[in-house]
Amino acid sequence: MTATTSASALPDSTLPKVFSLIVAAGKGSRFGSDIPKQYTPVHGKTILQQSVTALAASSYIRQLLLVIAKDDSVAKDLDFSLPVTFTEGGAERWQSVQAGVEAVFAAGAKDEDLILIHDAARPCVLAKHIDLVIEAAMQHPYGAILGVPVADTLKKVSVEGDIQATIDRSSLWQAQTPQVFRAAKLRQVLSYVADNGLMITDEASAFEAMGHAIKIVPGNNQNLKLTYAEDLTLIESILSSR
Repeated sequence: MTATTSASALPDSTLPKVFSLIVAAGKGSRFGSDIPKQYTPVHGKTILQQSVTALAASSYIRQLLLVIAKDDSVAKDLDFSLPVTFTEGGAERWQSVQAGVEAVFAAGAKDEDLILIHDAARPCVLAKHIDLVIEAAMQHPYGAILGVPVADTLKKVSVEGDIQATIDRSSLWQAQTPQVFRAAKLRQVLSYVADNGLMITDEASAFEAMGHAIKIVPGNNQNLKLTYAEDLTLIESILSSR
């Protein structure tokens, strides 16, 4: 187990600091396992450890904050490839991110610094894509996320299971993480979510709810999130090839 102070990045004082956090407080019910999916073993490590290793390859990330569940008895006993600190998450993802954001501010983040958020169960992201999304966020007033254009044909289906329409996918993208935002702006939009009782599935959605555009940066389809049991075979194969 490693432990240290807050998660910050480059020493260059002309750049905003990058505070990095991984949200690892969920249970992953769709994965269908008796253990939280982030603790699924793959190639001798947990998925969470593999995700931390992926972030450690970035030239901007030197430390990390892990947001974990109150009853988590695993994370603090693991070895990680970055120095880490821990904070307790909430019932919903956005609440866990909000807890992480407050911990980052308590650790000294300034309004214009960047907060990078990554999924605990997304271990295949490439360092070059992490760096690209951070650099895009540095040039943007709100932030940037990784994503890929939707490739498959999409159908709108009724509750009875009948196809109603084919969706134009020309402007549709699949959101990924990391997602990187200006610290003060992220704090503001998460407060807006809380105050208005909104349900969001990623942090970019909170910005969208307030009418703030977020930059999308092309990633690749190997940046899979472990959601269903069949995803594990693909993730094992991707990691084996590197």
